[in-house]
Amino acid sequence: MATSSEKRRPKLASLGPDEAPEVAPTSKSAANEAHTAAPRPEDARRPIAPSSLAAADPADGDDIDPSLQMAEALDRSFHYMLSRFTLGLSPMALASAEMDWLMHLAMSPGKQLQLVQKATRKWTRLATHIAHCLAGNNDTEPCVTPLAQDKRFSAEAWQHPPYSIIYQSFLLQQQWWHNAVTGIPGMSKLNQRRLDFLTRQQLDLWSPSIFLATNPLLLERTVSEGGMNLVRGARNMIEDWERAINSRPPVGTEAFEAGRNLAVTPGRVVYRNHLIELIQYAPTTDAVRPEPVLVVPAWIMKYYVLDLAPGRSLVEHLVGQGFTVFMISWRNPGANDRDLSFDDYRRLGVMAALDAVGKIVPEAKVHAAGYCLGGTLLAIAAAAMARERDNRLASLTFLAAQTDFTEAGELTLFIDESQLSFLEDIMWEQGFLDASQMAGAFQVLRSNDLIWSRVVNDYLMGERRPMTDLMAWNADSTRMPSRMHGEYLRQLFLDNELAEGRFKVDERPIALTDIRVPVMAVGTEADHVAPWGSVFKFHLLLDTELTFLLASGGHNTGIVAPPDTRRAHYRLATKAEADRYIDPETWIALNTPRPGSWWSPWVDWLDGHSGRTAPLPPMGAPEHGLPPLDDAPGRYVRMR
Repeated sequence: MATSSEKRRPKLASLGPDEAPEVAPTSKSAANEAHTAAPRPEDARRPIAPSSLAAADPADGDDIDPSLQMAEALDRSFHYMLSRFTLGLSPMALASAEMDWLMHLAMSPGKQLQLVQKATRKWTRLATHIAHCLAGNNDTEPCVTPLAQDKRFSAEAWQHPPYSIIYQSFLLQQQWWHNAVTGIPGMSKLNQRRLDFLTRQQLDLWSPSIFLATNPLLLERTVSEGGMNLVRGARNMIEDWERAINSRPPVGTEAFEAGRNLAVTPGRVVYRNHLIELIQYAPTTDAVRPEPVLVVPAWIMKYYVLDLAPGRSLVEHLVGQGFTVFMISWRNPGANDRDLSFDDYRRLGVMAALDAVGKIVPEAKVHAAGYCLGGTLLAIAAAAMARERDNRLASLTFLAAQTDFTEAGELTLFIDESQLSFLEDIMWEQGFLDASQMAGAFQVLRSNDLIWSRVVNDYLMGERRPMTDLMAWNADSTRMPSRMHGEYLRQLFLDNELAEGRFKVDERPIALTDIRVPVMAVGTEADHVAPWGSVFKFHLLLDTELTFLLASGGHNTGIVAPPDTRRAHYRLATKAEADRYIDPETWIALNTPRPGSWWSPWVDWLDGHSGRTAPLPPMGAPEHGLPPLDDAPGRYVRMR
């Protein structure tokens, strides 16, 4: 049995305009048939684990006992079926956290006494509040106040009994359970955070805001409409259920389509291989900066989040400011792409795009910008280039991107050996991680905003929230090849190899400290995917000029912030190579918010690191085998 490093990789050559796969297939089977540009390796499945290899009969040489292979296949198939009932979470990891809690709590009589005291004090406060309300003092102060981000009980109707009593008793219970699963001596910090998160999710199932009988707003609406809101809500729920089981996009997405009213900035595909299309956008100015901008989006989503509707497109904004812009559009992989590696994404993505840009705009250095996972990949590519003294980069911009994953938000709560092994078994069966499986994980992180608010508005109030361009883009998700995603999670999330100098490119470790070009890192205040404190760690990992910009908004809404965005603000400061380190709390105290979108200071920063304007570059480079192909947005973005 070959090892993973000995597996034969698919041949991934540059494709001509007539060699690209068909797009927008109408079924899952058709989608898999569309991904045939690269042949499937002979052995696409993950090799037998070393422990199984050690159990082989020495008399058989290198042969593996078929019973061991059957046992492994059985385990993986069972885990795959189990994942359908656990939302992709490893039940072993959850059980381990619960046992850790129970055993340490059982051995902590002091903590048990403290919890009894806290429960007594909380119910005493609630009883006092109830007594004031019964006495007719409806203006009494609440005994507990929701967190600033919790808007479930902010309406005036919640502030009067009996509803004030209902929601405050619920919040007091949440507080007590937080105390019950945290601060336990000897218990793993990861398990404490994990149980705290899970407890919140379970308690939110019983929030009075999602039940008709305990929500005054729902009751008022139901009475005023004679229950017709519930009839509409039932119709909405049935429609959503039918779309979900038939793998159809949410209601309203039909009004948005890439190439029609999204991703419409004029341009041409100038390069295509099995993994990417490279789009060059048409200039709108008479001259441009000599340094082009190459944007590397995340492969977990379609690129056009950065080229939304006119007026909300970062690409359109850059082109209008006199920059030549290139964009990578990632292929949506299928089961046949299961053996694409993380390094394939570097070689056939970032490096292939840089090579193509260098042929179209020769002798010009490149401003490279990476968003989310694309920023992580760009950082790896830039460090490898710096090690090899490849000086093609003029600057680097990282948008909500992480290179140190020790504080990567609540996504890390379930990234351990048990969960990764479970996830690898799911991907082994499918060949990829499906978009719906990833979307569910991100929704759980903000369940009150993305799940329960929808239950209340769509199904109980009977009101559909209008579909927006950003929501439609979010529904147009992608898959990730099993090998690449496993390597990414294991090497970066679990082992943090990049930040600790153990991540290898071409069998040699790379170091981010080798990067010498100016860097701008952009974080967003309410980011649940790449918390700004994690993005701030670029200060600890780079030995070059670093400008850090903290924008308002979340992971997507903070990045998609055109100049006319209302209430947008940002903080900005530059750290020279010789400056001392400042921690995040001190940094935010020293830098007051400035009104406006972060797009404007980024353009000014790019302009300050660019040369004088130059004539317009050609569209593509036919003389170098890069003729203009399809019009933007290209073919890959339409793959389903």
